[in-house]
Amino acid sequence: MCIRDRYMGNTEMESLGGIETTGTTIVAVVYDKGVLIAADTRTTSGNFVHDRSTDKLDYLHDKIYVLRSGGAADTQSLAKIVRHYIAAHSIEIGRLPQVKTAARLFQQFMYRYKQLLASIMVAGWDPYDGPQVYSVQIGGTIYQEKFHIGGSGSSFIYGYVDSNYKENMSFEECRKFVVNAVSLAMARDGSSGGMVRLVNITQDAVTRDVVRFDDLPFTK
Repeated sequence: MCIRDRYMGNTEMESLGGIETTGTTIVAVVYDKGVLIAADTRTTSGNFVHDRSTDKLDYLHDKIYVLRSGGAADTQSLAKIVRHYIAAHSIEIGRLPQVKTAARLFQQFMYRYKQLLASIMVAGWDPYDGPQVYSVQIGGTIYQEKFHIGGSGSSFIYGYVDSNYKENMSFEECRKFVVNAVSLAMARDGSSGGMVRLVNITQDAVTRDVVRFDDLPFTK
């Protein structure tokens, strides 16, 4: 058994705080002009808040991002590895890579290394299939959806997203939907908190935004 596996099974170590996790709320939604992704900013270590301004929306390529939940070290390392591979792949083919290629790379690593504490989403736009969202779960299960929620906070908002999601939303409708979803999860889930970070990915541009805690609708 490797040192990491022994550590994860050691209850004494866990009682001291455990590994750092991005126990988290992440949301990705395809709307009429692109894809909008959002996440809270809290990183926890056991019962302690380790970082309240984490960025869980990682750049992979010009129009491809990954949303991270799970072990912070595992997901950060995976994102760096896939970023390297997708950059080399883009240079080799001489054009923008497909979003599903990045998702498949995560799938391959997570299937091969099943001990990784990683549950991620890959979202982006490409000229071949337009805006896309892929979910890759622990062990390598992968599927494509129009929208997906993940992380520890997602269990609190299934009713909200099922009732309020609709296809082909405008950007304004989609932004309100994802901010409300993450804010509701933060109000209930002790492992989600901080601010809400957003990345809007379209054919024309990639833009970032932040909604501060004081401006969130359901955290008062």
